[in-house]
Amino acid sequence: MSVLLVGVLLLVLGAEFVNGWTDAPNAIATVVATRVISPARAVAVAIVLNVAGALSGTAVAHTIGAGIVEASVIDLPTIAAALLGLIIWSSVAAHLGLPTSESHALVAGLAGAALAAAGPEALLWDGWKKVAIGLVFSSVIGFAAAWVIGRLIRFAFANTNPVRSKRLFDRMQIFSAAFMAYNHGLNDGQKFIGVFTLALVMGGVLPQFIIPTWVIFLCAGVMGVGTAIGGWRIIRMLGEKMVRIESWQGFSAELAASSTILAASTVGIPLSTTHTITTSIMGAAASYRASTVRWNYSRSIVIAWFLTFPVCGAIAFFTNLLFQLF
Repeated sequence: MSVLLVGVLLLVLGAEFVNGWTDAPNAIATVVATRVISPARAVAVAIVLNVAGALSGTAVAHTIGAGIVEASVIDLPTIAAALLGLIIWSSVAAHLGLPTSESHALVAGLAGAALAAAGPEALLWDGWKKVAIGLVFSSVIGFAAAWVIGRLIRFAFANTNPVRSKRLFDRMQIFSAAFMAYNHGLNDGQKFIGVFTLALVMGGVLPQFIIPTWVIFLCAGVMGVGTAIGGWRIIRMLGEKMVRIESWQGFSAELAASSTILAASTVGIPLSTTHTITTSIMGAAASYRASTVRWNYSRSIVIAWFLTFPVCGAIAFFTNLLFQLF
């Protein structure tokens, strides 16, 4: 392996670590906020099931690694520029406690770096159609599904003893949080597995885009370490500052978000798990009363989402231009 390839692979692992640090906590934010289980146990659940999810498929990895930009115009500096855009933006946003989308940061970085290398013809529009579909899944379907599930639960348990209902949904939320963590790994964990494999192909280590098992274990493990180390600001933003929810609402949000992510992952759509769980939490809270959502915090989160594409794309674009000069 060349020094350049090793550097790029380390950048991929750094981005995967940031993903575990800033994105994976979204999967356990609700179960911590409702105090169903302790933060330490929630992190343990997130680590194990994120890794399990990342080991369970490769459809999203193939979309990211071979379906977003034309492989013939990609080289190692282009991948490095894309990852630097993601790491810089995600780290700044995490410091501010804003749950950004590593999915959007990654595809924006790849696009910006590829545009600097070869212009608009470098973009593969079939892959970008999947990204656009993922935006609809995460922003609209997550909110709507959680709202509907929440309303159905309120109707079905309207005459049930509140204490008994809470005990039931406390138990059910443990399973829904685990399901959410698994599906986060299934979709989000795969994205950097795809980039890692792409770098190995560009570096001549692999003859074609076939994902080795050791790459899956390595990337999934690094993501788990990132989850174990940090992410508490984001958990507080989603589970305490943005809304105050009960366990039945946490269950509604996690079930809606994880089902949406599972459907997208099955067909290789790289959606934002951050957007999906955040809008699902909003939908679950609004199913009781819209005023329970603290929309001022929600606005700051949405602004961060809108900034992700241009900021990451611009950082990657200009970084790759500098790489081309040198």
